[in-house]
Amino acid sequence: MSDDDFNMSMRKFLKQVGVTSQQEIEAAVRAARESGTLPDGGLEARMVLTIDGLGLTHEVKGRIKTGGTA
Repeated sequence: MSDDDFNMSMRKFLKQVGVTSQQEIEAAVRAARESGTLPDGGLEARMVLTIDGLGLTHEVKGRIKTGGTA
């Protein structure tokens, strides 16, 4: 596999991760807001990337603001 093929494949995967993750987060926030269970201020988020064939585990943590205080 060429470097170009590898980079295109990786970018396609990362785009899919980004798009589908955003959709899932938006749906969960919307449902929590509608049910009155969405915490004020924000949510702590964690994303874990695992590639078994490489023995790779990479974790990213962050905060998603949802409005209000905090």
